[in-house]
Amino acid sequence: LPIGRAITWIIFTLLGPLKARGAYRVPQSGGVLVLSNHLSDIDPVVVQLTCPRPVHFMAKSELFEMKLVGPVIRFFGAFPVRRGEADRQAIKRSAELLKAGEAVGIFPEGQLSEDGYLGELKGGVALIARMAGVPVICCGLRDTQRIMPYGQTIPRPAFRTVEVVWGEPRTFGKETSAEEFLAWVRGQLLELGAQAS
Repeated sequence: LPIGRAITWIIFTLLGPLKARGAYRVPQSGGVLVLSNHLSDIDPVVVQLTCPRPVHFMAKSELFEMKLVGPVIRFFGAFPVRRGEADRQAIKRSAELLKAGEAVGIFPEGQLSEDGYLGELKGGVALIARMAGVPVICCGLRDTQRIMPYGQTIPRPAFRTVEVVWGEPRTFGKETSAEEFLAWVRGQLLELGAQAS
């Protein structure tokens, strides 16, 4: 919704400010898999604000059980994933959306970073990329945890620029190994601003 987007931009300008670079690289049509590092609970909002098209985010299943949060994230197209296991339903849903020409957002670490450093990437994203056969684009986030720190639920001013940097899209074939795919994603995220541990 344009009005809601504008209001959210204003809010994040006051909290951030928020600076985005390279969003023009996001394919304007067709399925695209968006992968980002994960520093804060506000990351999906920040990625969506800077992405030129709607994104369906994979989100932990517990969020959908919350009275206020659940209905809101469903309204914006999010879908659940059960963490700590190979959730075949979530993988299948991701591939279906991508093949239908939608943008799907996933945080491949599978959880928030407690210390701000890029954690281990989960192999499920490689399977999704190979199943769907769509372009993959990485998005590097820096300092979103200054707006909403780990374990906090109320946003606060970051007192510095919060950066979102988009990389170049790339398509992978079914012959691509999970190791090769995850190495590319990790390299991209570090290049785009994520912090190495």
